[in-house]
Amino acid sequence: MRRVRFHAHGGPEVLCVEEAEPPVPAPGELLIRTEAIGVTLPGVRRVREGTAPLPGVLGGDVAGEVLALGEGVTGFAVGDRVVAISFSCAYAEVTTVPVFTASRIPDGATAVDAVALVRSGHVALAALATAELAPGGSVLITGAASGVGHLAVQLARIQGASRVVAAVGSSGKADFLRGLGADEVVVYGDESWGEPVDTVLDGVGGEVLPRALTAVAPGGRLVFFNSGGGTVPAWELLSGSRTITGLTMARFAQTRPELYERHRAELWRLFAEGRLRPAVHAGLPLEDAAKAHDIIESRGNLGKVVLLPR
Repeated sequence: MRRVRFHAHGGPEVLCVEEAEPPVPAPGELLIRTEAIGVTLPGVRRVREGTAPLPGVLGGDVAGEVLALGEGVTGFAVGDRVVAISFSCAYAEVTTVPVFTASRIPDGATAVDAVALVRSGHVALAALATAELAPGGSVLITGAASGVGHLAVQLARIQGASRVVAAVGSSGKADFLRGLGADEVVVYGDESWGEPVDTVLDGVGGEVLPRALTAVAPGGRLVFFNSGGGTVPAWELLSGSRTITGLTMARFAQTRPELYERHRAELWRLFAEGRLRPAVHAGLPLEDAAKAHDIIESRGNLGKVVLLPR
């Protein structure tokens, strides 16, 4: 089988396709023939800045067909179509996934649909739940054209937000986001981001984080769910009685499992009804993984970037 690894940290150019033996599923795992693989900003950052031992591989969301079951696995069968998270090596033609991360892809949906919808949609719904956005409230979303951000724009509108502001790196993304329901589109470098909002969902961090905090109205909340780091002056929290809340999906799924499962059902229901539209910016062959990373790193994507092994 083919897989993607990197033997040094750096930009997209360090990714290389190699031949390897297919893995064997351990107890509690499924063996998947991948049909679609999600590319994310955290993955891009791990290649450039990661500290894991080399040579490195990337985990992430995958969708495809079950080839084999590890010992003790129940509830799935060979031939099932599933979407899941691979922690071993997602950028590969065949990979293993823990069964607890897997769910079936419903009839009428493709593997690409599943990769564009499920993991990113879970993050968007968890961020909105953590924000406790009330119907009629206002929200600003950074990284609004990303795989997570473009779904969060739609979901905020579906949940009854009265005003949805999309924050992005360039004005060229404005039409795309307004078409998804954003009332306003602002660029990070704009002098003003308009009237403050009740809630900010920050999927970018870094230099954007302090500016995002100033967009929060007094008494409002910022939900921070990115891998970009960043710092804020404590005075901004104190002076406006603002709150920052961190979010990781691992802890959210562990501490709120019933809500996590409801979110999974909600995503597929909204997709089936045509109310939630996952956008795919590009579907690229596995050997173009470097090109996929370059799209993400340059912040040029409108929606999800997906690798297609076959």
